Amino acid sequence: MAGLASHILARMARSLSEAWQRVYRHPLYFLETFIDPARFRGTCYRAANWILLGSTTGRGKDDVHHQGVNRSIKQVLGYSLCPDFRRRLQEVAIG
Repeated sequence: MAGLASHILARMARSLSEAWQRVYRHPLYFLETFIDPARFRGTCYRAANWILLGSTTGRGKDDVHHQGVNRSIKQVLGYSLCPDFRRRLQEVAIG
């Protein structure tokens, strides 16, 4: 079936948002994921309209020394769950 991966990603995005709302009583406005381009191309994400946002620095989330690359550099992709996600995220950050 053509488009199966992007179809599954879209369904998962919807169900993730609903589940998050049930558990944490707060909606999700934007999703992000990381892809190791040395291993994957991210074709299914791009087909599902995820947007390439840039690349990581390769330091990892637990890096405290800020000394160069200690992890593989990943591509960061994002997916909007609502058209006004920027405004909504700003409201959360401010208020």
